[in-house]
Amino acid sequence: MRKRIWGWFFFDWASQPYNTLLITFIFAPYVKELMGDGTAAQAAWGFGIGSAGIVIALLAPILGAMADTSGNRLRWIWLFSGMYVIGAAGLWTAAPDSFNLTLTLILFAIGMIGMEFATIFTNSMLPDLGTKEEIGRISGNGWAFGYLGGLVALVVILAFFAESAATGKTFIGMSPALGLDPEAREGTRFVGPLTAIWYAVFMIPFFLWVRDPKPVGTPKGAIATALREVKGTISRLPRTPSLFAYLASSMFYRDALNGMYVFGGIYAAGVLGWSVVDTGIFGIIAIIAGAIFAWLGGHADERFGPKPVITICILVLTFVAISIVFVSRDSVYGIPVEADSKLPDIIFYLLGALIGAAGGVIQSASRTMMVRQANPRKMAESFGLYALTGKATSFLAPMLIGVTTAVTQSQQLGVSPLIGLFLIGLILLRWVKPEGDPQAWQNDSSL
Repeated sequence: MRKRIWGWFFFDWASQPYNTLLITFIFAPYVKELMGDGTAAQAAWGFGIGSAGIVIALLAPILGAMADTSGNRLRWIWLFSGMYVIGAAGLWTAAPDSFNLTLTLILFAIGMIGMEFATIFTNSMLPDLGTKEEIGRISGNGWAFGYLGGLVALVVILAFFAESAATGKTFIGMSPALGLDPEAREGTRFVGPLTAIWYAVFMIPFFLWVRDPKPVGTPKGAIATALREVKGTISRLPRTPSLFAYLASSMFYRDALNGMYVFGGIYAAGVLGWSVVDTGIFGIIAIIAGAIFAWLGGHADERFGPKPVITICILVLTFVAISIVFVSRDSVYGIPVEADSKLPDIIFYLLGALIGAAGGVIQSASRTMMVRQANPRKMAESFGLYALTGKATSFLAPMLIGVTTAVTQSQQLGVSPLIGLFLIGLILLRWVKPEGDPQAWQNDSSL
C-alpha cells in the first residue's frame, strides 16, 4: 500500500509543471512578450483558456461515469497522458518570427484538457489509499510533493534554459543549455518540451506502482450508459443537499483560484513590467509557500476536517484578489509611489506567497472534502461531477477577465471579477455538512 501511495503522489509531481511552467510563470508571460500588449495578451489568454474549460466541463462527468462502468481508470490515464505530452511538446513552435496565436492556444488547450481529464481519474483513486481520517493527510502530502516537483522544474528552466529577452542569459547568467539559440528564444520555448519530458519520465512510478481494480469490461453502449448515469446523478442532487451545496461552492471558489493561476504571470508582466525571469522568481516564492502549507494543511485537514480549512483559505484568497486590484507600478493600495520604487514588487511577491500557500491547501482540502461528500459506489463519476463543477464555470473567470479587460482597457480592473467569485463560494459553503450526506446514500439505493 505504501508503494501505491507513493506512485499516486508521483502524478502530482509529474503533472504540476503544466500549471507551474506553462499556465502561470513561464509560458504565459512569454506569450505577453510576443504579443507586446499586456491587455491584449490577457484577453486572448482568457478566451483561449475559457474555450478549453468548456470542453472539459462538457465531457468530464461522462468520462467519469464511463470509468465507473468499465472499472479501468488506468486506461483513461494513459490516453489523456498522451494528450498532455503532445500539447505541451507542441508549444516549442511558438517562435518569435512565426508566432501563431491560434495554433499556440489550440496546442495549449490539448495539453490542458489531457491534464484535467487524467486528474479526474487519479483523484478518484484517493479513497482507496487510506481511511477517511487518513486521506486528508495523504492528499496534503501529495499536493506538497507536487508543488516540490513544480519548484524543481521551475528552478531548472530558470537556471539553464529561460533567457531574458534583453540579455539572452538565464537567471544564473549563462546562455541557454543544449546550445539553444537565445535570439530565437529557444531557451524559453523549451519549456514546452521540458514539461512533456518531465511528465513522461515521472509518470513511470505511477504506472509501475498504482493498480486499479480488475476491469469488468466496457459494456455495449458505454457512452449511452454513462450519459444515463450522469443524468440520473444530476437529477438526484437535490436529495443530497450537502453534496449539491459543495459542488456549487467549489465551482465558484476553484474557478476564482484558477483565474489567479492563469493570469498571475501575465498580470505581473503587464502591470509591473516583469520579465519571464522576474515572474519565475515570483513562482519560486509561491511554490515554496505552497509546498510548506500544503503539508501543514494536510495535517490541519486530518485534525479539524476540510471545511474550516477551506473557509480560512477562501478568506485569505479574497483578500489577495482585492489587493491585486490595488497594486500597480505607480501606487500601492491607493498610495502613490515613485516609478522606481520596489514596494509594488515586494507586495506582489508577498501576495504570491499567499496565493501559493492558500491555493495549495484549498485544493488539497477540496479533494478530501469531495471524498466525504461523494457516493462511495460512484467515486470516478463523482470526481467527474467535481471536474464538471470546477469547469462548468471555468470559462467564466477567464471570459469575465477577458471581457472586463477588453471593456475597461485595464489589466487591474480586468481581474476584479475574482473577488465576487470567491465570495459566492464562501456563502454557498455555509450549507455544506462536514460529513456529507451518508444517510442519503444508505437509505436510497437509487443514489
